[in-house]
Amino acid sequence: MARRNRYSVQKHISKEQLQKIIKEKEKEAILLKRLYFIRLLYDGLSVENASDKIGIVKATGYDWLKRWNKGQFKELCPKFGGGRPSKLSDDQKKQLKELLLKQDPWTTKSIKELIEKNFGISYSEKQVMRILRAMGMYYGKPFPRDYRRPIDAENVLKKTSKDN
Repeated sequence: MARRNRYSVQKHISKEQLQKIIKEKEKEAILLKRLYFIRLLYDGLSVENASDKIGIVKATGYDWLKRWNKGQFKELCPKFGGGRPSKLSDDQKKQLKELLLKQDPWTTKSIKELIEKNFGISYSEKQVMRILRAMGMYYGKPFPRDYRRPIDAENVLKKTSKDN
């Protein structure tokens, strides 16, 4: 026997408008899941049944319903904090990139030491790699060169492949 709903859904917008918003937001998977949940409530399902269909716990379903009733669509949007602010300012990052472009190649360890020397900020090597990736710079592992390889190996390869 189904339980009687303690909370009822406030229909701020029509079901058609809700469907239109769902279509527009299909790429935003987190929000889409929440909108599907609200649509199930619009269809008359209880919070418990809608939560089961969506695959969330009942408490989360009640939380989403309360947020929907409080401020409809805007309250369901996920709010991401963005993490801790960077120790390096934007200007310092630009200076670092200019320094890195002047010399080739760099190791992660040497970049870490460069940041400590020039900016007085200490990072781990892993964080240095993240900073480089965020600046659009990537690192590659050097491979040892075979001493037996001829200097003009590309030309030799082209000649031998044409002969076949």
